[in-house]
Order: sequence, then C-alpha cells, then structure tokens
Amino acid sequence: MGFAQPISIKNAIDKIHEKKYLLPAIQREFVWSTEQIETLFDSIMRGYPISSFLFWEVTEENIPKYQFYEFIRNYHERDNIHNEKANLTGEKSITAILDGQQRLTSLYIGLKGSYSYKMPRMRWDNDLAFPKRTLCLNLLSKANDSNLEYDFEFLTNEERSKNDDEHFWFEVGTVLSFKSPGDVNNFLIENDIFTMEKEKAHFANDALYKLYSVINEPSINFFLEESDSLDKVLNIFIRVNSGGTQLSYSDLLLSIASAQWEEKDAREVITEFVDEINKFGDGFNVNKDFILKTCLVLSDFKDIAFKVDNFNQDNMLKIEKNWDAITKAIRLSYNLLVSFGYNRDSLTSNNAVIPIAYYLLKQNCPDNFDISQKYEDDRKEIFRWLVSALLKKVFSGQPDNVLRPIREIIRTSNSIFPRQAIFDKQKGTSKSFTFDDDEIDNLFNYQYGNAFTYSILATIYPSLNFKGKFHEDHIFPKTLFKEKKLRKIGIPEEDIPFYLDNYNCLANLQLLEGIPNQEKSKRMFDEWIIETYPDENDRKVYMERNYIPDCSLDIKNFKEFIEKRTELITKAIKNKLK
Repeated sequence: MGFAQPISIKNAIDKIHEKKYLLPAIQREFVWSTEQIETLFDSIMRGYPISSFLFWEVTEENIPKYQFYEFIRNYHERDNIHNEKANLTGEKSITAILDGQQRLTSLYIGLKGSYSYKMPRMRWDNDLAFPKRTLCLNLLSKANDSNLEYDFEFLTNEERSKNDDEHFWFEVGTVLSFKSPGDVNNFLIENDIFTMEKEKAHFANDALYKLYSVINEPSINFFLEESDSLDKVLNIFIRVNSGGTQLSYSDLLLSIASAQWEEKDAREVITEFVDEINKFGDGFNVNKDFILKTCLVLSDFKDIAFKVDNFNQDNMLKIEKNWDAITKAIRLSYNLLVSFGYNRDSLTSNNAVIPIAYYLLKQNCPDNFDISQKYEDDRKEIFRWLVSALLKKVFSGQPDNVLRPIREIIRTSNSIFPRQAIFDKQKGTSKSFTFDDDEIDNLFNYQYGNAFTYSILATIYPSLNFKGKFHEDHIFPKTLFKEKKLRKIGIPEEDIPFYLDNYNCLANLQLLEGIPNQEKSKRMFDEWIIETYPDENDRKVYMERNYIPDCSLDIKNFKEFIEKRTELITKAIKNKLK
C-alpha cells in the first residue's frame, strides 16, 4: 500500500458517476448533514487539508467474492438514505472506497446531486416537508459565520432565485461545465456581475475562479491497497475508522454477517426490515442496532452484549436460520404497539419492545394477536407492563441488566405474559417497575407534546380502541389562553399566571378521537359538552369516562377544575400503576 498520483475532485466525481468508485459492504451509510458538507466545501476553497483517502483496487476475478454498493446521489432524509447494490456484470475492475466515503459522497451531492431534509414543524408523512435542495455559493459576500469564509448553502430552486444586493446564488454544480478559466469570466459577464460595485465584482471573480481551480486541481491524495485478502482489508478498514465519525457496531456487524450468512444478504434484508417496521402505523424509529440486539436476545444467546465477539460465525448462522421467526415476532410486537396507539413520538424506548417480541416468539408468534379475543388478557398485561417500563425508564442506562432477568422469567413461565412476576423480580432495585406516591405526583410534570404524556393518558383510558386516530386534546382550548383573551372574558389579573402556567398541564388533557376533536376544536368546553351530550345520563357517562369533575365547567372556574381533575387522575393512575 502506498500513495498514488493525486487526482482532482472533478475526476473523482466522474468516477463515482461512472460507477467506477464503489463502496464495500463494510462501509456504513451516509450520515453527514448539510452543515458538514458546506464546511467541507469552505475548507477546500480555503486550501485547508481534508485528509487523505484510502482506495482498494479490486480485480475482475475478485469482484464476485464481495458485495459492493453505489454512492448516494440524491439524498432524501425519508425516502433515499440507503445505498443501492451495484450491478457489476462485465466490469473488469473497480475501486472500492475504504476511507473517505462521507467526504466523497458530500462532494458528489454538492456538485452533481441534491439533499432533501425535513422542514421544521412539518409532518414526517408530508412530501412537501422534504424540498429538493442543491448546494449554492453566494458570489457577493462572505459567510456570516465567523468559522467560515465562503457562504455555501443548500437551497431550493425558489430560494436560489432570490438574489439581492448581498446575494447572488451560484449553483455549485454549474462549475463542472466550465472548460477553461475563461468560462468563469463569461459567466460573470453574462450575469452582469462585473457591473456591480468593484468590491463585490472582485469577490465574485475571486470566489468563482477559486471554485473552478479547486475542483480541477489534483488535490485528492490517496493510498491504494491492492491486496486480495478480505481479512487484511477489513483490518485496515477498522483501523482507519477508529477516529472521526466512527464506524457503528451495526455497520461492522452487518459487514461480518454479509460474509457469514449462507443464503441471505444480511445488510440488504436487515436494512429492508428496518424500513418496513418504521412504516407501521404512524411510523416508528428503529435502526439496525436495535434489530441486531433483538436478534441476540431472541436467539437465546447467553451473552447479549452488543459487541463484535457475540457475532461470531456460529451465532450469525443461528440468527440467519431463525431470521423468519425473529422478524415475525418483531412485526407482531409493532402491530400490537400500533393497536395501543403508539408511534415514533410516543414510544420512548424501543428496548421495551424486545421482551414483548421474545414472549410472542415463545408463544410461536400467534396470528392476529393484536385483535383476537383469545389474547385479550395477554394484551392487557403487556400494555400495563409497557406503560410502566416506559414511564419508569427502566431501559435507560444499561438495558442488558434488565433484559436478561426478564427474558429468564418469560422463558420459564407457562402463564400469560408474566407482568406481575417481572414486577416482583425487579421490586426494590434501581430498575423497579412500580411507582410510589412521589413518582406518581412527578408524572404531572409532563405536559402537552411531551413523549411520555401519551403513556400516562393511555393508562387512564384502558377501554379505548386505540386503532382509531386519537389526539391529545386540550379540554379547555389552548387558543383561549392569551393574556388579552383572558382579560376580555373577565379572568381576574391575579389568576392569569395560573391559567398560562397550566393550560398545557396533564389535568387539561384528554384522549379524543380525531373527528370529535375536530368538531370540538376551539369551542368553549361547557358549551360543547351540553351540545354534544344533551342527555344528562350520556353526559354523566362521558364525564366519568374522561375524569371530568362535578364542578362548574366555565373557564372562569379553571383553577378549581384543574385541582379536582388532578385528584381524579391521580386516583386513577394509582389504581393502574401501583
């Protein structure tokens, strides 16, 4: 292995585009943010070193022995985060990137691709939340950030077109079409840059010429490894990835699995399974690490620590053999969570799902577990266990110390889900599932929008069919809680701080189905409840089911309402969780 002749960024981009540069299965996926890419381009423009690269020359006879993937070209935070498997039929040789994937992918995205990330405060399932963005350089002024000199930003077409006295956005990829330095001047002339004040015209000329130069100069230094030994290549790879953005265990383990599984492509099937689970219901947030950890637990390995030694060849082959059963158990578990109303925002620990999956696997993964009347008692026990596990945060810290004893209880139990046995086993430990009075009082610190709030509300609404769309609903509409509005409806000045401090509190929240919630919307609660339930008996049933206290429901009585409803909810939680 030694240094090869340096190449230009343009040459590297061309090689990626022609699929001559590829990624071995041992490479992790692309993880850089737009800010990291922008900083990389700023560093290149300022002549800063961006470290050397490590390439692996793979000959024609060795290509079939390994699995290779293409570079990400148009990154989409939701829809395109995985590298496509490369089709290498007929290829004489390829160059695999052992070190430098993040930088090379960033260069390609900046010069030929795009980056789509989710806009804030927009729903994950909204396509409009992920506008396509390309990298642009402001030719008229420097960056506002003191750590940067050049103003690189990923912009939409609309944003790029909004030029003014301080901004002229140049789409960076356009520089690839420049054949000579004269094209730089031609561009500036055609876009009237030279007619601007001298300082800006000089800056634009210097910046664009600098961009052209750094893209075409031989600035990428790399080592070239020509060994045919995968063991040697893997050892080199692990060493060069010991710093910076480290190779995650799951990526390394998947690379090992890809070589050890006999019938399936581990990286492909596990990645596809992660994507599948994350689309259940309103969406979840599992990753490869979670799937591999679940495989260790469900395969009944004695040591379930997430370390390379536990993914030896014997264990990997056992996981492959049990893969269908393991994935069925995980699917059933997340189907069950959907029926409980959970999603990526309210499920605060994926590790809490592992004992459920283990239990379902030991029950031979019964079909329709989430809806069959036969398993109703089982579901109630699992639900109560799950809520306690999430609210007590028992899987924070060192989850293995909780997973091992729980797995043993489930393994040796002949009853329905052994919730009580698990609670008894952990009682008195730092990972207890039971609540004392202080801990129940502390639950009222959670407010509207907090991830744990759903679990608390779901606990006191055990009879609801959560497969419907339920919203966390303000009983007294939050739109009323503005100082001006409160004064207008006659709330005393000294009471206004209480109103503003408590309208998002647990005692002002309920779970309400989507359509009734839309109908209720911003209406006064005392008016809505009478119109919706004109029959006094029906209204009484609704109030009891929703822990509505028997007091005036006028907003002027908000303080008494909160105090009395807090008492009712506290009593209900103690009944469910103690």
